[in-house]
Amino acid sequence: MSLHSATRLIPRLTPKLALKFVTRFALFLPGLPALADGNLVDRVYDPYVDALETEIEWRAVGARDSDEPELDGLWQHRLGVGYGFSDRWFGEVYAIGEKQPQDDFEVEAVELEAKWQLTEQGEYAADWGMLFELEREFSANQWEAAATLITARDWGRWTGSANLALEYEWGRVSEEFETELRAQARYRLSPHFEPALEFYAAEDLLGIGPVAVGSWRLDGGRQLRWEVGVIQGLTSESPDQTLRLLLEYEFF
Repeated sequence: MSLHSATRLIPRLTPKLALKFVTRFALFLPGLPALADGNLVDRVYDPYVDALETEIEWRAVGARDSDEPELDGLWQHRLGVGYGFSDRWFGEVYAIGEKQPQDDFEVEAVELEAKWQLTEQGEYAADWGMLFELEREFSANQWEAAATLITARDWGRWTGSANLALEYEWGRVSEEFETELRAQARYRLSPHFEPALEFYAAEDLLGIGPVAVGSWRLDGGRQLRWEVGVIQGLTSESPDQTLRLLLEYEFF
């Protein structure tokens, strides 16, 4: 049986089932600590998958924090390669490294990621997907697993996206559950430039800031996507500012 055929045997998400999942998840949030990877922002995912698409992705996050020497000047880089196995499933593998001002760059972890598109685009009032992640940090022999509910909806020329994540961390250093919320409101001005506002919420991170998104279509079905944003911390536990960068090269 092919992967495409197997995915059709999995029940599809309906609005009623999604609402039930989100409600139960939200009731579970207050009792949990939050946010893997300390105080760092990441990216806001959309729920869409393109079959047979290959993607090479680089993204980086740089933090400034006058109160936290370990975060001030820290850069985290991710380099990933992904592939759309069907019109429902997309898989990606990442190498994750960090660079602090006083240290050399080192690869710290690897991550496996799978995105599952649950509904067809435009099938319901909102589009839905799931993201599954498994990460291993080498030096601390630490593991993290995460499941993220992804939703997106259009209002005229605006697109709103939200990621609600439940994460579990275990290993030599700690063992705990963590939660995270990421949200983006994006105005589709043109394919080359789309201004947006992003919001991040977790126990050690509360931030908001402007983001710019764009894409350039190339010959042969290829595409280059970019994102750049500055997230301002709203609490003393959050970094003062976080710069996030993303560059993707997509082809078939």
